[in-house]
Amino acid sequence: MKSKRSSRVLLSIVALICFLPAGAAALYGENVVDAWKDVKAPPAPELKPVVLDRASTALLLLDFNKQVCNNERRPRCIASIPAVSRLAEKVRGSGAAVVYSLTAGSVISDVAPALAAKSGELSVTSGPDKFFRTDLENILRQKGIKTVIITGTAAHGAVIYTASGAALRGFTVILPVDGLSAEGLYPEQYTVWHLLNAPRVSTQVTVTRTDMISFK
Repeated sequence: MKSKRSSRVLLSIVALICFLPAGAAALYGENVVDAWKDVKAPPAPELKPVVLDRASTALLLLDFNKQVCNNERRPRCIASIPAVSRLAEKVRGSGAAVVYSLTAGSVISDVAPALAAKSGELSVTSGPDKFFRTDLENILRQKGIKTVIITGTAAHGAVIYTASGAALRGFTVILPVDGLSAEGLYPEQYTVWHLLNAPRVSTQVTVTRTDMISFK
């Protein structure tokens, strides 16, 4: 009886392989590293204009301090500063909140001059997840924040982890693609894709551009 059952299972497996599309059996047997060269980038996402409530929105400026945002380590971070600076001016002009994060060992005066903090603006210091062992969630809750605009470096560090953390805590996440940076384009691309596709995170995320953000 056992021999007959084993034979039926074997025949089922053989039949399944035979009916797979050409090349599919080999493809499904590959791991991602074996198939690395065959990976195709998905289509670029649509950038959407957003109109935000000034009273319940905060701009997060993540790790624009000189220790990690510099021409030697991340020139793309330096290149993103003008657009982020214009966004920060728009945010402050609307009356919305601005909150900073810093990397370990840095102080608020290390932030790029064009993005320098104004009196009364708060900051936290942490690793990639700016909610981890900081008061960031309490700061946002106490200000009545429901939506966070996330900018910063590194895209695959502070941006992806803090944006995910915000989404999982129920915040709406606005991600301007010209406000995030990394050492190169691939981690920036991956970060955008991940935040738009990750379970429970993607439903909270809108991808936009700094000049497509306005306030009411």
